[in-house]
Amino acid sequence: MTALGVRAAGLLAALDCCRIPGLTDAEFDRIEAQYDIEFADDHRDFLATGLPVESPREEGQTWKQPWPDWRNGDPATLRAHLDWETDFVVDLVRDGHWESRWGNRPATPHDAVGAFRRRLRAAAPMVPIYAHRYVPGGRGTTGSPVLSMYGFDIICYGTDLLNYVVREFAEPLSAEWRPPKIAFWGRYLKGD
Repeated sequence: MTALGVRAAGLLAALDCCRIPGLTDAEFDRIEAQYDIEFADDHRDFLATGLPVESPREEGQTWKQPWPDWRNGDPATLRAHLDWETDFVVDLVRDGHWESRWGNRPATPHDAVGAFRRRLRAAAPMVPIYAHRYVPGGRGTTGSPVLSMYGFDIICYGTDLLNYVVREFAEPLSAEWRPPKIAFWGRYLKGD
């Protein structure tokens, strides 16, 4: 296991904010096959060390279950969580959002969505960690930033998984912190 994922899960357990029994290799195989995803190595190690599933409801919290319950979660709910950000930005494109750097906008909303989805396929798939906090997926990857994603309003919440857990659950973000660079999604980071 990578030290980063293990340390992040250990810190989360020490903060006593949720119950975290870890996923097995067989569970990872089932999840990745069922949802056609690959967890980043440190995210996988984090979830193998402990799967956060229970946390106290906070005032103003928008997600009923912010931690994806990869073990026992309702498949439709997990699919919706996985697709939430992509569906959001596709809807924005359908409704007229278009970046000039993408070239000329196709004539119809349908064609614009198709062109955008082709661009999106080249980006790393985003896998939810907590509510609308995502990390790029993919085996063989580690140390990726954790992004808070709400359409094209994207904020870097941690330089990596451990840094994210510290910032989200133990220490607030500081004003002088600079987010790392990340392909495609990084263009939308606030403050860049």
